[in-house]
Amino acid sequence: MSPFATRLSTLTRWETALAVALIVAVFFDASLLPSPADVWTWSDATFYFTERAVVALPLALLIIAGENDVSVAGIIALASVAMGLAAAHGVDTPGLAAIGIGTGLGAGAVNGALVTLCRVPSIVATIGTMTLFRGCAYAILGERVLKDYPASFAVFGQGYAFGPVSVELCVLAVLSIIAAVTLHYTRPGYFIYAMGANAVAARCSGVRVARYRFALFCAVGAMSGLAAVMLTSRLGSTRPSIAQGWELEIISIVVLGGVAINGGKGTIGGVVLAAVLLGLVNFGLGLLNVPGIVMWVVIGALLITVVAIPSLADSWRQRRVGVT
Repeated sequence: MSPFATRLSTLTRWETALAVALIVAVFFDASLLPSPADVWTWSDATFYFTERAVVALPLALLIIAGENDVSVAGIIALASVAMGLAAAHGVDTPGLAAIGIGTGLGAGAVNGALVTLCRVPSIVATIGTMTLFRGCAYAILGERVLKDYPASFAVFGQGYAFGPVSVELCVLAVLSIIAAVTLHYTRPGYFIYAMGANAVAARCSGVRVARYRFALFCAVGAMSGLAAVMLTSRLGSTRPSIAQGWELEIISIVVLGGVAINGGKGTIGGVVLAAVLLGLVNFGLGLLNVPGIVMWVVIGALLITVVAIPSLADSWRQRRVGVT
C-alpha cells in the first residue's frame, strides 16, 4: 500500500471520525462555559461518562465475541441494593466494594450459565435477567432509599487521585489499557475476534468458545458491580431505580465506538472515544438546560445511524460488484 493510501485509510477510519467529533464537542462545550480554562469544571464533566465506560469496555469484548448483555443496568441496581443493605448492617468501605463487585460477578455468572450451559440466546437470556435483577431491587427496597454509607465510601465516586483527576477517571484509564492490551495484543483477544467472526470455525480450531463466553459474561457483571460502587458512592444513596435506562446508553457507546453488533469487529480505542464523546454531548446539553429526554432522542438517532451505515455500505458495495 502506498504512503498516500495509508494516510487515506487512517483518515477514513471510524476512530478518526470520532476524534474529530470529540474535538468539536470540546469546543462547543467550552463556548458554553463561563470559564473554559477551569480544569475543575472539565473534571466534573468526566463523571458523565466514566461509570458507563467502565461497563462498556468488557461489553465491547462480549459483543465482538458475538454475544450481548442488556442486563447491565439491572446488575448495577442489584449490586447497589446489596451494598446499601450491607452498609445498613455496619459493613465498612472495603467490604462494601467487595460486595458490589461480587454481586455483579455473581449476576454475570448467571448470565454466562444461561448462555453456555442452558444454550439460551444471549439477547433472550439477558432481557430476562434485566427484568429479574431490577425486579429484585424493587422487591427488596420498594420505595425506600438507603443512605447509611460510611464517609470513607465517598472516595470511589467523589474522590480525586491527584489534582483535578478523579479516582473514577484513573480507574477507567487503567481498565482501558488492560482491555486494549487483552483484545489487541494477546491470544485471548485473537480468539475473541475469531469467535465473533465464526464461532463454529473457532470451536473447530480448538478455541474453548463456551469457556470464553462465560468468562466474558462474568467480566461484564464484575465491571457492572464496579460501576455500581462508583455510582452509589457518587450519589451517596441507593434506590431501586438507580442507573435506569443505562442499558441503551452503554450499548450505544459500544456501537458508536465502531464495534459491529454482529461481532468480529471493533477496537477499544473507538469505544473509549465514543464514551467521552457521548459524555461531553450530555454535558453540553446539561449546560443548555436541555431536558433529559432530548438526550434519549440523540442516543437513539445515533444508534440507528451507526447500525444502518455499515449495512447500507455493504449493500452499495455488493451492487457495485454485481454491476462490474
